[in-house]
Amino acid sequence: MKSALYPAVQQVLEQVNRVILGKSEEIREIMTTFLANGHVLLEDIPGVGKTTIAVAFSRAMGLDYKRVQFTPDVLPSDLTGFSVYRREKERFVYQPGSVFCNLLLADEINRTSPKTQSALLEVMEERRVTVDGVTREVPAPFLVIATQNPAGTAGTQYLPDAQVDRFMVSMSIGYPDYESELSMAKGVGPEEKYKTIQPSLSGERLLEIQKEVAQGYLSDAVCKYLLQLVRATRSHPSVERGASPRATIALVKMARACAWMDGRDYVTPADVSGQFPYVIRHRIRMSGAARMEKKSTEQVVQEILQAAEVPPMGERR
Repeated sequence: MKSALYPAVQQVLEQVNRVILGKSEEIREIMTTFLANGHVLLEDIPGVGKTTIAVAFSRAMGLDYKRVQFTPDVLPSDLTGFSVYRREKERFVYQPGSVFCNLLLADEINRTSPKTQSALLEVMEERRVTVDGVTREVPAPFLVIATQNPAGTAGTQYLPDAQVDRFMVSMSIGYPDYESELSMAKGVGPEEKYKTIQPSLSGERLLEIQKEVAQGYLSDAVCKYLLQLVRATRSHPSVERGASPRATIALVKMARACAWMDGRDYVTPADVSGQFPYVIRHRIRMSGAARMEKKSTEQVVQEILQAAEVPPMGERR
């Protein structure tokens, strides 16, 4: 049964798809992650529309949006805030950092220092920051879209494993197809298209949807199937380190959000298998032998999915 808020989400998707052409699957996945109250990691070359996607979503959902370009000189205090002495008040006054918003675009996050990268850890997990011994809550909802350049690109460094694990999903936008790029060349620029976006949702309504998503029914059979997939990453011969229990929780949330997006209040095995690649690909480390053979994480993910026993599924089994 579809939620009363379902049409509003579809309107958000329609508006973002008018700005970003030929990427409906990726846009839907980002929206699904937002409904699951998670963060998105985009790994891509510059110029494929990552920033444009973040701005379009912020406008279509009526969210307070901020963007931080993660250059090497960005400091942790730029994100979390800092205290400065005000002579007229004769005391230190806290100045909020960039994370005090609803949607944060952390652009090229693997170009900055590990110390600055780690400043996001607490806020991504707990939705709060601690500065000078005082803990402050960030606005709700709080969502992060982080972009990183491909590993090995000049001026980049790997993200800490603990931070990578905080992202609910990872994906690549990739180049547009021929027809979409042709339409982009003929059409108006994104700045003009932004003007046509009207808020179809709000932060408060998004929080309501997130509560609905969390109540989605997950049967024992589907739950065991989900766990079978995650645990298989820990015993696969090509994997040096498998997915953590946080991945299990993330997959549950994403499967429920996927079901909601399809107008259902129950999770099917297809919801789980469809979300598994997005949730897992950035959470496993390939073995040295697999890297020597140039075996990709995508290949491992597909092998796990093909080997798993899929349970029969009725609507409320």
